[in-house]
Amino acid sequence: MVTVDADADDSATEFRAFFARHYAELARLAHLLTGETDAADDLAADAMLALWHRWDRVRAADHPAAYARGVVTNLVRTRIRGTVRERRRIAAFWDRRPDHVEDPDVPAVLDVRTALRSLPFRKRACVVLRHAFDLSERDTALALGISVGTVKSQTAKGMAELQRLLGDRAATELVAGRR
Repeated sequence: MVTVDADADDSATEFRAFFARHYAELARLAHLLTGETDAADDLAADAMLALWHRWDRVRAADHPAAYARGVVTNLVRTRIRGTVRERRRIAAFWDRRPDHVEDPDVPAVLDVRTALRSLPFRKRACVVLRHAFDLSERDTALALGISVGTVKSQTAKGMAELQRLLGDRAATELVAGRR
């Protein structure tokens, strides 16, 4: 039993020494690959955690530092791929807009934004998700983590407040833009 504890202590001591020697280098590598200081620090920390979980394999490697650089490189690659996928999703969303959009009535847009900001968050979220994003009541409820009944009541109350603030015609046009 004493040898197991001694091995664990030796292993932890070796890892601490490896961490002290190589963490800054791994963070620098991640920074150079991503160009982002905060992300680089997070990636280096994630790499060190992964290395600790596989420490027996790492310390048995011919070149533990090279192994660690490989882990950082793979984490960066995964991060970049995720970022690219996210950008493609955003681009695909915006590509679905009509090619030609009429010039907006800027004062009216500002009035609507001001009126929306005056609504409490839940009412505003329900109105925006239902009417601006054209989500169903069910999808709105899922997005907000509330019941469908709450979506219905908050949307109705929010639209009533917008009607009061903007007038009947503006609120009707807001809803008509949804269809």
